[in-house]
Amino acid sequence: MFLPVTGDDEGRRAGRRPRILKVAGLALAGVLVAGCAAGGWVYWHLNSNIKSVDINSALGDDRPAKAVVTPTPSGTASATPLPTGSVNILVLGSDSRSGKENKALGGGSSTGARSDTAMVVHIDAGRSSATVVSIPRDTLVTRPSCPLADGGSTAVAYNAMFNSAYSVGGPVCAVKTVESITNVRMDHYIEIDFSGFAKLVNALGGVTVTTDEDISDSDSHLNLKAGTHHLDGKTALALARTRHGIGDGSDLGRIGLQQKLVKALLEQISSTNLLTDPAKLYTVADAVTDSLTTDTGLDSLTELMELGQSLKGLSAADVKTVTMPVVTAPSNPNRVVAKEPAAGELWESLK
Repeated sequence: MFLPVTGDDEGRRAGRRPRILKVAGLALAGVLVAGCAAGGWVYWHLNSNIKSVDINSALGDDRPAKAVVTPTPSGTASATPLPTGSVNILVLGSDSRSGKENKALGGGSSTGARSDTAMVVHIDAGRSSATVVSIPRDTLVTRPSCPLADGGSTAVAYNAMFNSAYSVGGPVCAVKTVESITNVRMDHYIEIDFSGFAKLVNALGGVTVTTDEDISDSDSHLNLKAGTHHLDGKTALALARTRHGIGDGSDLGRIGLQQKLVKALLEQISSTNLLTDPAKLYTVADAVTDSLTTDTGLDSLTELMELGQSLKGLSAADVKTVTMPVVTAPSNPNRVVAKEPAAGELWESLK
């Protein structure tokens, strides 16, 4: 049986509706505030992870000229246009043992570190293709005088191993040495340590690499049969460090494996739709930023995101990997020197 609705009932219900809507609105506002707070905390956390070095101030104007950037035609610029000019980035993998994770993964001495891997990443104008040039760490170079944080400077060193620049003067000296031997301006600097690399691979769900020969290296503790393997972070790092278990045991064999890993990582990133999985995106971002050192031009999450967005059209197929042309050093059969004029022509092509 249906009871008639009286005027009093209607009044009471009408009075409740505004209260219910008000409560619902307050609840929704609370959720939005909580979401914004969480988003703000995530940004703050990832941003605070990033360490930086002011390389531009340290080196001043005694550097190769910056690449000329073609201005955007008037009337076509968006409110916040992404950069489209060519850019050169020095990417170093350091073997620091600072921290328990790096020690467990076999980094260098606890009081210092070396640039275990050095790559100049040249992104062409338009940001749709790139060239990655590996510099063998055993290359003998003239290491220039580098400024130190205490106001002093290192001495010029002749026939010094390339990776000694990082050991004696950190990122600033590494950049100055690369610019000295290439005459190419490094627009940015990015360094990632052992634990960061391993965490990145794990956050992406591993990486698939095909090796052309059996690998057995007691130093990196890696044993792999020739073929295709899906590697976790620790094993991928061991592959990146392997040199004695392949070829003639030189750094050139290791560079070949590192270049395979670069391509494999790019393919894994492009096949993982991080934007549809916020939890995974956060895990990857946390892994990267937690072990990252950059120049001050990339030391914020906003700047890194802008760089990443400008490269969204770049696929693994658009990235060419090469090694700086070298020959055996006349003074030491275990070292190499730049092969000229081929090396000079390569660097000139990246300007």
